[in-house]
Amino acid sequence: MWEQIRANQRKSALLVVVMALLLFAIGYFVGEAVAPGVGLFGLFIAFALWIVLSLISYFAGGSIMLAVSGARKIEKKDLPRLFDVVEEMQIASGLPKMPDIYIIDDPAPNAFATGRDPYHSAVAVTSGLLTLCNRDELQGVIAHEMSHVHNRDVLFMIMVGVMLGTIVLIADLFTRFMWYGGLGRQTRRGSRDSGQIQAILMLAGIVLAILAPIIAQLIYFAISRKREYLADACGAQLTRYPEGLASALEKISASTETLQRANRATAPMYIINPFKEKGRAAVDLTSTHPPISKRVKILRSMAGGAGFIDYEKAFRQITGKQNVIPQDAVKDAQPVPLRAASEETGDHTQRVRETTDALWKLSNYGFIACPCGVTLKIPPGFKLPSIQCPRCHRTHQAGAATQSVESQ
Repeated sequence: MWEQIRANQRKSALLVVVMALLLFAIGYFVGEAVAPGVGLFGLFIAFALWIVLSLISYFAGGSIMLAVSGARKIEKKDLPRLFDVVEEMQIASGLPKMPDIYIIDDPAPNAFATGRDPYHSAVAVTSGLLTLCNRDELQGVIAHEMSHVHNRDVLFMIMVGVMLGTIVLIADLFTRFMWYGGLGRQTRRGSRDSGQIQAILMLAGIVLAILAPIIAQLIYFAISRKREYLADACGAQLTRYPEGLASALEKISASTETLQRANRATAPMYIINPFKEKGRAAVDLTSTHPPISKRVKILRSMAGGAGFIDYEKAFRQITGKQNVIPQDAVKDAQPVPLRAASEETGDHTQRVRETTDALWKLSNYGFIACPCGVTLKIPPGFKLPSIQCPRCHRTHQAGAATQSVESQ
């Protein structure tokens, strides 16, 4: 396992270096295109911008990701089922600390993990995922996300995402400057020779400004696709039940809901690309993730066991490729037997009730349990002294509302 992590880190570091060089190159050539001799200044600006944003992403990237996604932190009393699953996967993965758990109030089923290391990590799931998935499916999704944390994926994804954003920002500023004629005026003011050099540099700057974001985006996508396969393999091994993750992926991809708070920078962090055409049951050819159909087929082809060896065999069989998992990890892998499906203790209606109650509590609603079986929800700042049950018409004192459904 540790060899897999080290190989993952080496490849990630190489790709981060490539993106950094691409960022510095665009800074230099754009500077030279603006004015002769300004290239070093452009390189310095690109480097300084990358340093600042990298520091922000390292120390606050996870918090920013959660805030942008509209995630809210919850406690065990809010959603015991989710906490139990995360705790099980934390123990199975060997993480030294249980990740913080967040919920996103959105009907679109999805999830992501973030943070800079296993000691500073978080897992966020949408309300749609909690209501859609049974326990085995939820366990598969959480195992997948915990694998991203264990494999040190989340920090690299944030760092590469920052570099991508910086490259796009510099390229956009350059094209705007060119659009308003700044480069043309600079060229006309120089001599003929310097004007020709300036024209060449301007052309190089234009080409780089156009190609650099595309190249960076392709690198970003390549990192994401590779990591999704690895996280699927680790998730299957942690749960010993690949069918749980396969079924969850099918359900998530079949949803027609659109995740409202997702954006292009955060999309690769989710277990499934949150951007898809409304009304389509599944989108295989996504920009940031491997085809869902292949991921599901690989997981369901692991008939011999739930270990890395079984996933590698299934991966070769389905894709015709190999070495999705570092060979040392496959060579040293121990057999992992499959387990049977767990017994579901709650139905869809119960999952919906648990999730909505948790969201009400996060919004500081109070609860009154009426003897007729209705739970009255009292919004914060409710002014009236009493409230009437809509079913049995009993009158209850608003001051009797509690902040917990379980305490009633």
